[in-house]
Amino acid sequence: MNPTRKRRLAVVISVIVAAAIAVGLTVFALQRNMSYLFTPSQVQEGQATQYPTFRLGGMVKSGSIQRAKDSLKVSFIVVDDAGAMPVEYTGILPDLFRDNQSVIATGRMADGRFIASEVLAKHDENYMPKELKDAMAKAHQKRNIDDTAMKDTPK
Repeated sequence: MNPTRKRRLAVVISVIVAAAIAVGLTVFALQRNMSYLFTPSQVQEGQATQYPTFRLGGMVKSGSIQRAKDSLKVSFIVVDDAGAMPVEYTGILPDLFRDNQSVIATGRMADGRFIASEVLAKHDENYMPKELKDAMAKAHQKRNIDDTAMKDTPK
């Protein structure tokens, strides 16, 4: 092989190796920043155990909201048709947060409780986030629960 071909081959191999390293680093970075959404029943089934942080979506159980008198700490229970998960959050909650409203909380599990770092509430009675609707439908289908109420929500 002549010297020109050797140089070209070295350049092509270098570009391929550099591209492979760049793709690998990008995939690694994206995996660390992904946030998966689970319902309380999916968390109880153990589907979220491999994720250090994830999103929990469902409805705030009626009468479950407990506020600490000396801090911004709030405890409540998020439910779907088949499960319930206690949640703790320290901070200011959205204005629309209340009993029987859809909520998505981002956080982690600790001692059987979900410790939320962020809480989002839905904006009207008919809206349910598509991800939450799909996750709840999947959980209901798995447990053979009739989800006719979820069919009425707009997409």
